[in-house]
Amino acid sequence: MRNLTLIIFLIFLTHLEAKAQTEFILEPSQSMIMTGKGTGQDATINPYFGEDCFAIVKNIGKRPFSIRVQQEGKIIKEIPIMKGELIKVKLLKGYELYLDPNPKGIAKARVGFEKVSE
Repeated sequence: MRNLTLIIFLIFLTHLEAKAQTEFILEPSQSMIMTGKGTGQDATINPYFGEDCFAIVKNIGKRPFSIRVQQEGKIIKEIPIMKGELIKVKLLKGYELYLDPNPKGIAKARVGFEKVSE
């Protein structure tokens, strides 16, 4: 019985940890790199790092914020994302994904990744 309780607890804990890696709170003065710099430097783990993929970003907060895609310091595109909106952005190999908060208040985002289908 103890082993079963421990196993259930560990499964629950693992689920919480996985979820924590994909939801972010953005403070008004905090621009956050999501992916593109590499292991240990990214806010979220991109399972497709080093290849083309899609980033799926959902605004789960009450304020708009923007998505910024860069490569080697050069801005490729900036996309505003409104409350409740879901945006799918293609990230080519070497692109960096940033979330830039609204200066008027805290923003919340959920980030996921999807493989590019050939």
